Amino acid sequence: MGSVDRPAPRAHPFNSTLETGIRALVVLEAFYPRRCDLLEMTWLDHLVVHTGDLDDQDTPSSLHPDLPNRAAELVVRRPLVEKSLRLMQQLHLVDVFETEDGITFGASDDAPIYLDLLQAPYSVALKERAKWMADRFANKPAAEMREQMENRIGRWTADFRVEEPFAGARA
Repeated sequence: MGSVDRPAPRAHPFNSTLETGIRALVVLEAFYPRRCDLLEMTWLDHLVVHTGDLDDQDTPSSLHPDLPNRAAELVVRRPLVEKSLRLMQQLHLVDVFETEDGITFGASDDAPIYLDLLQAPYSVALKERAKWMADRFANKPAAEMREQMENRIGRWTADFRVEEPFAGARA
């Protein structure tokens, strides 16, 4: 009898490197020309899908469900965000900048062309939330943005920050 070929298990696209990379790209394009370090990108990746965590009156609803124990998401999210930024860099959609203050990331000149192609309802909603976040945070000095993030989601990041090895850009 011949062997039965089984299809290889498919990787789940939810929170894959590609999906996370697209979210990072959407955020970086919304924040352009501001550059963000890895810690900021990890927070922003969380907030762009969990905007409801900001608890403000004009905050758009979260794209992803508010699951219990979201605190652990940031610890898991950081290496995934880093890997996704590297993928987007390989695709020439994200630029990496090495400065005296550390490594930062920015949307490349090719990013808008790619993002214009994303027209699915989820993608449109993601871009709207990223724009809303950029309107709120992008023009603030890095220290003020970090302070607001820590005040809002800091209860989840106390342990997370201890392991953060990169010093981000300080505005």
